[in-house]
Amino acid sequence: MRNKHSLLIEQLDQKLQPFDQTKKALVPERGWINTIRTTLNMTMAQLGTKLNITRQGVKNLEKSEANGTITLNSLRDVSNAMDLKLVYAMVPKDGTINDLVNVKAEKLARRIVMRTNQNMKLEDQGIEEKKLAKTIQELANE
Repeated sequence: MRNKHSLLIEQLDQKLQPFDQTKKALVPERGWINTIRTTLNMTMAQLGTKLNITRQGVKNLEKSEANGTITLNSLRDVSNAMDLKLVYAMVPKDGTINDLVNVKAEKLARRIVMRTNQNMKLEDQGIEEKKLAKTIQELANE
């Protein structure tokens, strides 16, 4: 029987699955706001009118997005003004959440087992490599 934590990981992986292809997406150098606005032949003044801000305000929004300092609320407002949907997620750089959990568990297990084994070696009681690998895997699975 799967435990609750495994089920939560599986459910999160399912929720993040639609974002798999986004890992390949490159953010435009000038940001999405500028790229989409110019592609739609929309001027800063036109977007500013939709947002009830000045042309300079739009310029500041584009600059803050390009610098990575824009807020999610501002991105949501701009998205709505351009009839777009803001999509926000945090996805693993490689693989799935389950893969990420397994890698972190193995690293932690390796650190614990190797520290213990080092102490045992000092007392001339170290364990062989095969047994060491098995112990690390068992602890990671735990």
